[in-house]
Amino acid sequence: MRWIRGLILVLSILAGHIRETFARETIVFKFDIAQEIMPGAWQVTKRAIAQAESINADYILIRINTYGGLVNTADSIRTRILNCRIPVLAFIDNNAASAGALIAIAADSIYMRKGASIGAATVVDQEGKVVPDKYQSYMRAIMRSTAQAHGKKPVLKGKDTVWIWHRDPDIAQAMVDPRIAIKGVNDSGKVLTLTTAEAIAVGYCEGEAENIKEVLQQAGIANYRIVEYHASLFDKLIGFFSHPLVQGILIMIIVAGIYFELQTPGIGFPLIAAIAAAVLYFSPLYLEGLAQHWEILLFIAGLILLAVEIFLIPGFGVTGILGITLVIIGLTMAMVEKLPDEPIRIHFLTPVLKAFVTVILSITISLVLSIYLSSKIIGHKQFRLALQTEQKRNEGFVGVEADILSGMIGKTGKTITVLRPGGKIEIDGDIYDAVSESGFIEPNTAVKVIKTMAGQLYVVKL
Repeated sequence: MRWIRGLILVLSILAGHIRETFARETIVFKFDIAQEIMPGAWQVTKRAIAQAESINADYILIRINTYGGLVNTADSIRTRILNCRIPVLAFIDNNAASAGALIAIAADSIYMRKGASIGAATVVDQEGKVVPDKYQSYMRAIMRSTAQAHGKKPVLKGKDTVWIWHRDPDIAQAMVDPRIAIKGVNDSGKVLTLTTAEAIAVGYCEGEAENIKEVLQQAGIANYRIVEYHASLFDKLIGFFSHPLVQGILIMIIVAGIYFELQTPGIGFPLIAAIAAAVLYFSPLYLEGLAQHWEILLFIAGLILLAVEIFLIPGFGVTGILGITLVIIGLTMAMVEKLPDEPIRIHFLTPVLKAFVTVILSITISLVLSIYLSSKIIGHKQFRLALQTEQKRNEGFVGVEADILSGMIGKTGKTITVLRPGGKIEIDGDIYDAVSESGFIEPNTAVKVIKTMAGQLYVVKL
């Protein structure tokens, strides 16, 4: 009888374990990639997968609907998916084009809505033009390697078992290169894009589904609980300010603000706008780990050197050039993921080059527009500033003829405007153009003329 009671106890324990196993909910963590593949999408992906791992989710489900975006950002996303320890399901809810196709192929399983498509991954520039083959070669390689990462599966052919790729790498690279022809799939000389039925036929889709519920049913997942990742306001702001177009606009505001502040000393608003744009440019990138301390310090150091060159050193030389260089480096590197620990590779130089072009174009456009607007606004008769008003002799202004200037050396007076380094001074009741030889000089400061050059007086503070 004792052994019977022991057997009953063991069976009850096993039954309890079985009930617990079947009663346990399967946790499915879901998030969306339903926008352009920009740095904001990468930040959301990182946080979402980290959160899924922290709650020990059983599956990750990504709803994809995108026409593509930046290749380097898509590469970061697909690498994170491939290295994720949790099985990843991709639900293509209409479109997985270009960079979106790369992300979808990285998932362990793909499900597509009726009428959806995947493919068209040729690399193009911002105008939609196909870029040179060296870029296509890189895209072909990462598409091919992503497909190969899922390995091979056994297939019975007749009496033999053969191993074939779970996802054919040639089909992946045919989505990039129209020269790759695959018999029965893509023999038209066009870049490959697969419909839902075609993707199922070639093993690039596990099944057709109209919604998340059908996806999970086809994946054999029952008794599940969906935990959704919702982008916070902070995430949305990060995505907005991380967009290359917005970053370019902020750079233009920084440059234009500095330019107008130098052209119209004392107004203050252009400088405030430049500072605000700099904060909006660097803060989101810094909080997300994109901008490092040294990049921000380079930018600040560049501004300091420019200020020294403009306000303290007459002319424009090494200090100014170094300042501009540091500003450009700081703005450029802040756009790029932090430098890897290993030696820099070619694939890292591509986003650096793109960021550099964005910065240079933004600065150039900003300077051109600033100069144009300066001539239209500051020089307009209805918008007169102190340095643009007519200087009448009966108001104390005099010309700077050589005979007048020759006798000015050694005379003293006071500043009327700030000298940084140029401005206005008053000597014996007359007002003259003057340049500071001793750095920044505040208004109403006693000065002494030490030399004349090119129709201007050069003064030092007493």
